[in-house]
Amino acid sequence: MPRSQRRRTALLHPEPDEFDVLDVLHALSDPTRMTIVRTLHASPERACGTFPVDVAPSTLTHHFRVLREAGVIRQREDGTRRWTTLREGDLQGRFPGLLEAVLSAYEEQSGRSR
Repeated sequence: MPRSQRRRTALLHPEPDEFDVLDVLHALSDPTRMTIVRTLHASPERACGTFPVDVAPSTLTHHFRVLREAGVIRQREDGTRRWTTLREGDLQGRFPGLLEAVLSAYEEQSGRSR
């Protein structure tokens, strides 16, 4: 079957009450994924190929999957592009202050290691 006729599998996004704090912390434990989260924290929505990371497309897809399945990001398809947003409100509702605390600690640590 030609590539243009293949259907992509549906993107699965957990509901906020399904979020597991250990899954969220695991998703936030990788520097590439933290770059994705920090980028989305600064801008509301981005196309998948526009993140400032230096990894192979297949590796980036893996990082997006980890973040999406933990509930950290939401992705939607629009034609041939996939758009990504941070589920900040959902995370805040489920684990108040967690995302801000992790982002703040990461920023502080990054500033010291430079």
